[in-house]
Amino acid sequence: MRRIPLLTATLLSLLFLPQLVKSEICVECHKNVTPGIVKDWKLSKHSASNITCSICHGEEHKSKKDVEKAKIPDPKTCGMCHKEKLDQFLAGKHAKAWASMKAMPTAHWQPMALMEGMKGCGGCHKIGIKSEEEIRELKRMGFGFGIASCDACHTRHVFSVREAREPEACRTCHMGFDHPQWEMYSSSKHGVRYSLKQKKILDESASAPTCQTCHMKDGNHANRTAWGFLAVRLPLPEDKEWASYRITLLKALGVLDPHGKPTTRLELVKNADVARLTEEDWKNEREKMLTICTQCHSANFAKKELEKGDAMIKEADRLMAEAINIVAGLYKDGVLKKAKNYAYDFPDLLTFHDAPSVIEQKLFEMFLEYRMRTFQGTFHANPDYAFWYGWSKMKRALSEIREMAQELRKKRMKIKK
Repeated sequence: MRRIPLLTATLLSLLFLPQLVKSEICVECHKNVTPGIVKDWKLSKHSASNITCSICHGEEHKSKKDVEKAKIPDPKTCGMCHKEKLDQFLAGKHAKAWASMKAMPTAHWQPMALMEGMKGCGGCHKIGIKSEEEIRELKRMGFGFGIASCDACHTRHVFSVREAREPEACRTCHMGFDHPQWEMYSSSKHGVRYSLKQKKILDESASAPTCQTCHMKDGNHANRTAWGFLAVRLPLPEDKEWASYRITLLKALGVLDPHGKPTTRLELVKNADVARLTEEDWKNEREKMLTICTQCHSANFAKKELEKGDAMIKEADRLMAEAINIVAGLYKDGVLKKAKNYAYDFPDLLTFHDAPSVIEQKLFEMFLEYRMRTFQGTFHANPDYAFWYGWSKMKRALSEIREMAQELRKKRMKIKK
């Protein structure tokens, strides 16, 4: 940890010197009630710097009769000492995680325990900033924990910098269906070399990047990527074929209407920062990554490797656009009815598993699972994910969608007869 935050923390603790005595009361009680919390706090730098319970939790909770008065910290609480890191975090995509989840069109259809209760999407997206009104509502519903954001990586009450620097700190969220970065990284040569370092098989000085090496250079908490989460960006490419594929994707994401005009959802994409919307923004992030890659690789090698990822996005977009247009054709010809919650007679990929028919469900899987793995596997240097779990799956899903569309059209013709 840098000297300035530690100094700030020490000065802050002096301001609250009378509370050190009160803290001892907290510790004595919680040794019996929540011994794990006390043990973790005593291991922390907070404890060593006299950052006591009341600095983060307030002074109103004094006994088991008024537990609800204990303040649950939010990012501002951490920002009292760690302002630089908070400012960086607020400039990055993690801070937008809660807003992007809530912006999904059918998110409110999920059980509250999964969303606001943070046992599903909310379990990871809780890292995002919440408004004061949202925090009050979460507390009212009994879901008032998990609003600190910082403790998603620096888990409480140790709040360890060392823990958050390890790739395993990212594992809980960056794995699974739509973003299996942990699986990709840990079985890539990057991840394997880091594992060998941990086992002392490779020397400690050997090159072996972690998630943080590439995505949080020098500990910068403003985590962003060139392509963003959705791997669509503006302006459209000069390549006319690729531009047509991307326009189709933007329509299916609801950012453009079926006539190609911007919709209100474009503002949601901007606010959630899930896509780069200018060439300058994309180039800035790409240059940052190239600088990081060249710590271990030649500039030419790094540039060519990243261009392979770009090329796979184009190839994935080609398959995706064909599948989208097949389903859109079913709407147009009256073979498939548009769901009532859809704004247009066009597939809406952001409805995810709430898509109303089997063919639309397959389209959603093709987009959020297989397309993601195609390009993410390429960028994360994992051939198996790029090919077998990504590209190959996209090809198979497209075949299924073609066949399902044919069957639906046949059924429609029989009904007409």
